[in-house]
Amino acid sequence: MLLGLGAALGAAVLFGVAAILQAVGSRKVPTGSELDPRRLAGFVIALLKQPAFLAALVLNLVGFGLHFVALRLLPLYLAQAGIAASLVVTALLATRLMADQLSAIEWSAVVAVCVGLGALAVSSGDAGEAARHHGLTIGLIVGLVAIAVIGAVVSRSQHASATAVLGLLAGLGYAGVAISARMLDDGSLGALLGSPTTYTLPVSGGLAFVLYSLALQRGSVTLATTPMIALQTIAPAAVGVFVLDDAVRSGWGLAAIGGFVLTAIGALILVRFESVKDTSESATSTEARPAGPDPR
Repeated sequence: MLLGLGAALGAAVLFGVAAILQAVGSRKVPTGSELDPRRLAGFVIALLKQPAFLAALVLNLVGFGLHFVALRLLPLYLAQAGIAASLVVTALLATRLMADQLSAIEWSAVVAVCVGLGALAVSSGDAGEAARHHGLTIGLIVGLVAIAVIGAVVSRSQHASATAVLGLLAGLGYAGVAISARMLDDGSLGALLGSPTTYTLPVSGGLAFVLYSLALQRGSVTLATTPMIALQTIAPAAVGVFVLDDAVRSGWGLAAIGGFVLTAIGALILVRFESVKDTSESATSTEARPAGPDPR
């Protein structure tokens, strides 16, 4: 338990720093980028030319190694709750390095997310046995297709709300990574290569990474990160408890439910305030722009 929790918290720090570096690299790529198969290769190549983005990629890969350890040792909701601590790291660095300013209400929302996730952590019981689940595997595949299609549509917008939606979709993609990692076959190499979850894991991670990069182009780091963290925590947690037999500590059911509710409320408040702020800043920027020459 301690090894798994330590791995989760270590991954959280790496993911939190990587989010800032990923934002720096993503914002140097034209904001017209969208999740279009015809443009995706060019978008990825442009990202890989940014040193900050490459550093973020390395940190994410190392962080995933630690996260994988946590996923195999802990219930999904506890492993994901530990990762959610990256939101605090990202918020602190964003205010220092990215000129993101959080109000008292927004900081309270960040704290609410962390407290809610902490309640999930202390409510954790034993992890269920890793096992194949054909229905869940099909659901993962269908979900990935849906995420890609919705992401392609939303990425055409430069509105602040697109940042939150793309972050939410990225969170669902990372949830797919966690669920796939939990269902990986522990048997022979042949069984591992023959398991669909061996392939849904990297596809989920790659899709989520691109969607998160698109979200970071369109709005603040906090607005992109909060829904991502919330969804990649709550979705696997629910799957773990209701499908994969992850246990909740006896007598702690209400604490677990309260943790989910507090996390959701905190995330919604933060997304709402950040969206309004981004819209106001865009309007101010438009009003302050010098008028061009009269066409007449």
